[in-house]
Amino acid sequence: MLAVAPVLAACAPEAAPPARADAPVIAPGAPGQSESPPVRARAAEGPVAADVRFAEEMIPHHRQALEMAGLAAARTGDPLVTAVADRVVDGQRPDIAVMESWLRSLGRTPPPAHDHSTGDHGMSGYGMASEEELTRLRTARGRAFDTLFLTLMIRHHEGAVGMAALELRRGRDRAMRAMAQDVVSGQQIEIARMRGIERRMGQGVSDKCCPSPPVPVPGTAGVIRQTPPESLGAPSLGAPEHVGELFVQIHEVGLTAG
Repeated sequence: MLAVAPVLAACAPEAAPPARADAPVIAPGAPGQSESPPVRARAAEGPVAADVRFAEEMIPHHRQALEMAGLAAARTGDPLVTAVADRVVDGQRPDIAVMESWLRSLGRTPPPAHDHSTGDHGMSGYGMASEEELTRLRTARGRAFDTLFLTLMIRHHEGAVGMAALELRRGRDRAMRAMAQDVVSGQQIEIARMRGIERRMGQGVSDKCCPSPPVPVPGTAGVIRQTPPESLGAPSLGAPEHVGELFVQIHEVGLTAG
């Protein structure tokens, strides 16, 4: 038994020699091929243009909703309409602050506070009220105010959902995509609530009075048509990209040639 030990010792592998400081480093890939960029660099990609555009356009869009909501207290006697206006203020004012802070973190200046863009100046495709519609809303009282307020706010919310759907489809920034997902889910709920108020009031006139303009989709052959939420069904609150794809796919059924 003792004679076996020398044999085993002879078969044991030699210890690996220490690595030399001048040893060549072998990079994967074919000879002459450049080395792949580090994974960390790819993961550190920042926001894309779609994220910036979403924030810069949603800020004035939200501001107009706040302007319309601010008219309600002195003009409506319906507590349900007042509640709609209060939810607009409570939900969209903090959103504006978040988007302004996000833009500043990128070194960009948020849209100025006095920028009251309307449907007369390029954003009518996103449900923005025209100056003439805002004037009518300011002068209306009672049931006339309620009717016009719900009509304009439903269309406004539909436009916001369309903007958010594009962000979910094309954006990359996590914060802006999360906000867009909240807009898609939250504002479609509000649209359904407002249509319920209309039915209670015996109206149901939003689409007849002021139909929603189609939402232009850059890079496609047509437009997204604004479809009432009850015909869409509520989107599931899954991953943000799934929500955006669902909304866009449903609406792209209505694409028309430009």
